[in-house]
This record gives sequence, structure tokens and C-alpha cells, in this order.
Amino acid sequence: MPIYAYKCSSCQFEQDVLQKISDEPLHVCPHCGAETFAKQLTAAGFQLKGSGWYATDFKGGGGSSKPAKDDAKVAPPCGGGACPACPVE
Repeated sequence: MPIYAYKCSSCQFEQDVLQKISDEPLHVCPHCGAETFAKQLTAAGFQLKGSGWYATDFKGGGGSSKPAKDDAKVAPPCGGGACPACPVE
């Protein structure tokens, strides 16, 4: 069941109410009794879980996981260019 935020425009009383979607909206303020209690527009809160497109494509954020274009030009670990790990030019 969703939680709706309500606010009274007379006394500024605010309350979160757990209601079914099919329930009628509340109109009477439980604090002052005025019929100015109304639902507020709020941002929906949700959390993505599991191993779907979000976890595999966007969760890590920040950058691309693709290798660099110039992998052959990366300096060898020895730094000298004469060992078997050095690329042949």
C-alpha cells in the first residue's frame, strides 16, 4: 500500500497516511477538524534490486568499462623496451 502525504491548508498540520489506492482521499484534518486536508504531490521513492540492466550497465557509474583504444602503446612494466614483454615495433 502506498503512503500519501497530507497537509491541512488551515493549520499547516502534516501527516503521512498509509492507504489503499482505492481508498477515498481524506478531507477532514485530524488536528483542527477543518475540511482543508489534502494530498500533497511528493517524489516517488523506489530502489532497484537484483541483477538487471541497472546493476550491469549503470550501477558502477563514473566511466566506461571498455579498454583503451591504444593498448599497444602502453608502457611495458620494465620501462626499458628491451624485454620479452615489450611490443615489437
